[in-house]
Amino acid sequence: MRSNLDLAALWDFNNPALSEQRFKAALADATGDDALILQTQVARTYGLRRDFSSARRLLTELQPRLPNAGAEAQVRHALEWGRAHASGRHPPEAMDDAAKAEARQAWQRALALARVAALDDLAIDAIHMFAFIDTAPAQQQHWAEQALAVVLASTQPAAQRWQASVRNNLGYALEQQGRHADALAQYHQALDLRRKAGNAQNTLVAGYMVAHSLRLQGRNDEALLMQQQLLRDSEALGAVDPYVLDELAVLHRARGDAAQADAAAEQARRVRAAGAR
Repeated sequence: MRSNLDLAALWDFNNPALSEQRFKAALADATGDDALILQTQVARTYGLRRDFSSARRLLTELQPRLPNAGAEAQVRHALEWGRAHASGRHPPEAMDDAAKAEARQAWQRALALARVAALDDLAIDAIHMFAFIDTAPAQQQHWAEQALAVVLASTQPAAQRWQASVRNNLGYALEQQGRHADALAQYHQALDLRRKAGNAQNTLVAGYMVAHSLRLQGRNDEALLMQQQLLRDSEALGAVDPYVLDELAVLHRARGDAAQADAAAEQARRVRAAGAR
């Protein structure tokens, strides 16, 4: 049986400390699997803040409860145990062979349990994590294609919501192999999905990937127009993306407009400096 917890309503991935507070508040009334699931998410907030020792300590404390837990709680614990050893938040030097092996075993366990229990979104989560330890572009393409296959075969809304992210990952893996036309096709589909979902920030990121891919194919005029629109959109949201400014600097310089390029580069520097404070 799946938990009735609405974890998405409690998560703010841009503010893991706030998310931790929400999960701990929800724990006050939680019992059984719900309490176990909420604690796995607390552990994830630690990982997002690079406090991996606290994440592993909490997950270790939860281990004695796993044999009597349901599938979802077991899968979420395995996912977070893997993420506590390897993830995009870990510095590369911290992900040695032992850490990668521990993560791989955890994600394999999560994937097997999720498949048996028909928890499609969690199966996709497990699959997409393998790309953090199998980092060659062809390997990342493999895992993105595996995840996409689950997305497209599933009728579960939670699984279908993964499609934009998975297509972005697939596009990036193709891009890294020089397959820019194929990558752009994936980025376009991801952008369409983001627009339909209605999250402005996610739509901006997806648009950036399309424009970036256009530049890589030498379609600089199209890329410039799109990045300029993205800059206006991000300004309207009050969160200018320095990566958009980086692209604008490159595009202006390619057109021979050094003044515009320098201005974009300087604005990117100021945005990053403000964010670091």
